Amino acid sequence: MKVAVALAAAMAATVLASPSPAAARQAGDLNRFHQQRLHWKACTLGPGDQVGKDLDEAGARCADVTVPLDYSRPDGRTIKIAISRLKASGEEPRLGMMLLNGGGPAPAIDMPPYMRRLMGAAGPRYDLVGMDPRSLGRSAGVDCGWGVGTWIKGAGTTRHSFEQSARFAKDLADRCARTDRGLLPHISTRNIARDMDIVRGALGERKMSYNGASYGTYLGGVYATMFPGRLERVVLDSSMDPYTWGPRLISAAVDVNEEALAAWAGWAAERDGEYGLGATEAEVVKLVHRILAVSAKRPLEIGPYRLDATLVPTLMIDNLGTDEEPARASLAESVRVMREAAAGRFAEPTPDLAAELAFLTAATPEDASVGSGQASIICGDVAAPRDPAVYWRDVQRHRRAAPMFGPVGYNIGPCAYWPTRPAEPPTMIKADLPALMVAATGDTRTTYRSNQLLHGLLRGSRMITLDAYVHAPYQRGYPNACINDRVEDYLLTGRLPTGDLTCAPEK
Repeated sequence: MKVAVALAAAMAATVLASPSPAAARQAGDLNRFHQQRLHWKACTLGPGDQVGKDLDEAGARCADVTVPLDYSRPDGRTIKIAISRLKASGEEPRLGMMLLNGGGPAPAIDMPPYMRRLMGAAGPRYDLVGMDPRSLGRSAGVDCGWGVGTWIKGAGTTRHSFEQSARFAKDLADRCARTDRGLLPHISTRNIARDMDIVRGALGERKMSYNGASYGTYLGGVYATMFPGRLERVVLDSSMDPYTWGPRLISAAVDVNEEALAAWAGWAAERDGEYGLGATEAEVVKLVHRILAVSAKRPLEIGPYRLDATLVPTLMIDNLGTDEEPARASLAESVRVMREAAAGRFAEPTPDLAAELAFLTAATPEDASVGSGQASIICGDVAAPRDPAVYWRDVQRHRRAAPMFGPVGYNIGPCAYWPTRPAEPPTMIKADLPALMVAATGDTRTTYRSNQLLHGLLRGSRMITLDAYVHAPYQRGYPNACINDRVEDYLLTGRLPTGDLTCAPEK
């Protein structure tokens, strides 16, 4: 997954997600959606649809679930929510339906075959269901024609570069205002949770299990709060907390990304003979900052791509999601290429770096639509400050302590210019939910503190902690039998550990 702090005033307005009187009056009107008959079909949409092809080859089937666009007007316009289902197989008894979400926010219709392999003996026991959340993929996808895969961009090193990033953010928001203004007011996590419940009902399930990572943990917590008692076995991997979810969510992870950069630099220094980036951690970190400083004066020319100081930190964040050897080696090779470009020499990107640069500067239409759909959810959940001066002040305030990532975490984004405001307050998660949570102490996306906060809000939950720099260790397939065996046992038996656990790294 590509990367993606609410204001105190906004969070002060947060409420428990009990149905409003209007919603309660409309509850009966949703029966026709819960009782709809689904038409199952092949998943492939055309000759270039690799996701559909992979689902079909795995034996999955796809369907469209009709839901209201506006839940306060269930008799009004409807949209289609795309789902895939890989039915339980084998001789062992079926354990029910499990809805999957991999975070992002991003499409999730592709997940059932991957998760079946990951879940070991538990995989074939469930009907695994992937759902593209509204605004993403096949579910009323928002496509603002951005041309880039993400709205996340740094402020650079000067006031001029900050103003450039502000114009970039405004352009993204303006594009969405032109293309999808009628859809945007109805894009939110709360409405995605409502869609989930209609999917559950349309599949004829009284309850369902759930497996979510990253943003998917926030979505799962919102669902559990809005629809208590409808979840059975729940796995939450690398959890968000409701206080940091929103347009400025990256700010919470600034410090841990600085730590992860130093940890990677130490790893690279131990392999100085192979990569030549420096013989000590300090030398490697200094090289990265020198690359950033050069990119602030002139964009780095890497093949057909140009990389300036607003994008160098974004690229680094994207590559600090795990401390696994292949990922660390890929980043070392990318930094070596950037060093050549910074020295004014010819620099040809590695395949991994070329893919990153294309995503950041010239994304495919598919990647660009995911970026705008993701922003639609975040901006639809929590209002952002509108005054650019707020962001510039925060960037400057954190630049010394977090010189690489502070200008990213506190920078302005498209939500500051979004054409619509959130239709509802965000959900303050609080639920009786005996979930099994997986967390890493060095999570660079959802910090360990975020995991601890959500753990405290979900009564009866248990948490497995891994001491590693990694995001979403379970769904990523991070090599750790301690985690994987305990999750598999829980999914098979429904028995939670008697208390919280710690798993040691396998290296």
